[in-house]
Amino acid sequence: MIPYKHEPFTDFTQQSNVDAYQQAIEKVESELGKTYPLIINGERIYTDDTTRSYNPSDREETIGYVSKATQEHAQQAVEAAKEAFKTWRNVDPEVRANILFRAAAITRRRKHEFSALLTKEGGKPWKEADADTAEAIDFMEYYGREMLRLKDGKKVESRPGEYNQYDYLPIGVSVVISPWNFAYAIMAGTTVAPVVTGNTVLLKPSSNTPVISYKFMEVLEEAGLPKGVVNWIPGSSADIGNYLVEHKDVGLISFTGSKRVGTDIMQRASKIQEGQNHMKRVIAEMGGKDTIVVDDEANLDTATDAIVTSAFGFSGQKCSACSRVIAVESVYDELLDRVKAATEQLTVGNAADYNNYMGPVIDEKSLNKIKDYLEIGEEEGRLVTGGKVDESTGNFVYPTIFGDLAHDSRVMQEEIFGPVVGFSKAKDFDQAIEYANDTEYGLTGAVISNNRMKLEQARRDFLVGNLYFNRGCTGAVVGYQPFGGFKMSGTDSKAGGPDYLVLHMQGRTVSEHL
Repeated sequence: MIPYKHEPFTDFTQQSNVDAYQQAIEKVESELGKTYPLIINGERIYTDDTTRSYNPSDREETIGYVSKATQEHAQQAVEAAKEAFKTWRNVDPEVRANILFRAAAITRRRKHEFSALLTKEGGKPWKEADADTAEAIDFMEYYGREMLRLKDGKKVESRPGEYNQYDYLPIGVSVVISPWNFAYAIMAGTTVAPVVTGNTVLLKPSSNTPVISYKFMEVLEEAGLPKGVVNWIPGSSADIGNYLVEHKDVGLISFTGSKRVGTDIMQRASKIQEGQNHMKRVIAEMGGKDTIVVDDEANLDTATDAIVTSAFGFSGQKCSACSRVIAVESVYDELLDRVKAATEQLTVGNAADYNNYMGPVIDEKSLNKIKDYLEIGEEEGRLVTGGKVDESTGNFVYPTIFGDLAHDSRVMQEEIFGPVVGFSKAKDFDQAIEYANDTEYGLTGAVISNNRMKLEQARRDFLVGNLYFNRGCTGAVVGYQPFGGFKMSGTDSKAGGPDYLVLHMQGRTVSEHL
């Protein structure tokens, strides 16, 4: 087995890579407007009711029309998953892992095609889309290897006359509700984790980015995944989401999305349904309000780069995005000036144009929410730069900075999920850490300081699931920085880490008297 290393990112300073990506965009454009069916037990099912997937950079451009599942389809999918589980649970873990490795290889060969689709359907600029596809490959490669590590269980002690074993069993039928912001990476990772551990899956993709998810289904089929192991059922939460979460035969729910929806799922899943004979397990990643703390002993060049990259990469539409800066007051003004100058160099426009650093936000709902916060920000603080939108062809929001905010203001407390970052002052480093923790979220954070003792203080006291020193607070890499948060950011499930697959299995002890 080749040792695991993360998939390298594409070097777009090489003209050959630029040309290849542009050709991939043209290929995706040649396939626009197709209609996509449900996939239940390997069968393609077209429905009259469809969702139009469109390009958020150009709302007139249709990516595809995607069939919508009803509760009847959802029930068919549950039955298919139950039936497939009878055999899939007994398939050798090495065989299951090999399917993931093949799926990774297929994706690698078609990397630019998938990235180009992310650019078109998800509005991701080239580098962000390339990183998304690379992360999908990483999840498949890493989880395959992790299953090989776990397949024989863990060592326990035996005694004279007694032999003890500790191993893992799959849970059963799993529901995966995936997000639009990492439409390939998180969608693929949360799907293959239950698959490689022997579970079967009902995959409900985001209605904003369903086509990339359908293309992934084709990859799994090509890789040799048996029918019924993953059933693809796009549709609305009102129609099928709640139905699946509450279904008596569902044993595991994996969700990535908002706090509001995540907490609702937790509550619904906790209710025992008639005929249910198990406690449902929920894996939830529910967003963040992520802070970069800048100390008075910080390198301000490092701080500026960290803030701009973390706040405005993919238009701030990452649950790990920096939306709060807490700076010690002695460096506050200079830092704010530096970040303002760097931000005003960023370009905004169609994500298909490599020269644009930022593309659109995902949809009109998101755009309107951000517009509301732009108004709130001007009421609560000082508009430093940005504050503008362009709705003429797509959903564009210019990178925005608000200064002089109270640390407990709405802009500094509520998840905006857009290219908006707020700045607050702290009298010293102790207060900066106090303010950084003063939010209901606890996903990511960063500290910029050249004082080792202060970094160690932050290591102890800054309560987030992913903490970074002297770098930005985005860009966790599978197998290197396991990802998941504290508090209302979720169940701290640590995707891409050594504990993640175990969450999809049940421990079992077998003790034999000799």
